[in-house]
Amino acid sequence: MRIRRKKWARPELAVCPFFESAPEERRGEWEKCFKRKQPLHLELGCGKGTFAAALALREPEVNILAVDIKSDMLGTARRNIVKLFEENGREPDNVMLTAYNVEQLEKIVSKEDGVSRIYINFCNPWPKAKHKKRRLTFPNKLEKYRQLLPDGGEIRFKTDDLPLFEDSLEYFAQSGFEVTFKTNDLHSEPSITDNILTEHEVMFSNQGIKINYLTAVKKAGTSN
Repeated sequence: MRIRRKKWARPELAVCPFFESAPEERRGEWEKCFKRKQPLHLELGCGKGTFAAALALREPEVNILAVDIKSDMLGTARRNIVKLFEENGREPDNVMLTAYNVEQLEKIVSKEDGVSRIYINFCNPWPKAKHKKRRLTFPNKLEKYRQLLPDGGEIRFKTDDLPLFEDSLEYFAQSGFEVTFKTNDLHSEPSITDNILTEHEVMFSNQGIKINYLTAVKKAGTSN
């Protein structure tokens, strides 16, 4: 999706206390960016930041690192985070934004950062066979995530794309993860009570498209 250039985005991010402009320098030391030392959760491809904002507000005992390659998108994410936290009388002290290609996540995050959960929401499905290796759930990516996570660490994945979802079930099984929960209709699943809607999720749901969701856990004893 082509994003319209926002001239204000980069200047606002440059003075934003919860934006990191040099993420490679923070590898292994992300805890220094937050006021409290606590578990770190990642959102890969955070878009407009509505999910990260709501998650950080709801779970103050967790630090959230939201990554997206587009600074123009992150400018909007910054505004959404500020707005939601101001409405709730809080400072955004447990969320950080950074601009980076999530396909190269290992360059900015290491196991020493204490990542315990990764969120992948509505990533590009890359449907053509020659492009499937670019999927964020492809085995070569899951290998990188596995190296970041402890045994029992989670990946939570949502998509509107059923072929991507079905392929991803196989990818997780091949890559040292156990799928502990899955559904092809998230919004009709009574056992899920903590779902946070993303902007894409709202759009797809309004079109009558069902949301596929899974939780995958790193198996104990899998090599790093």
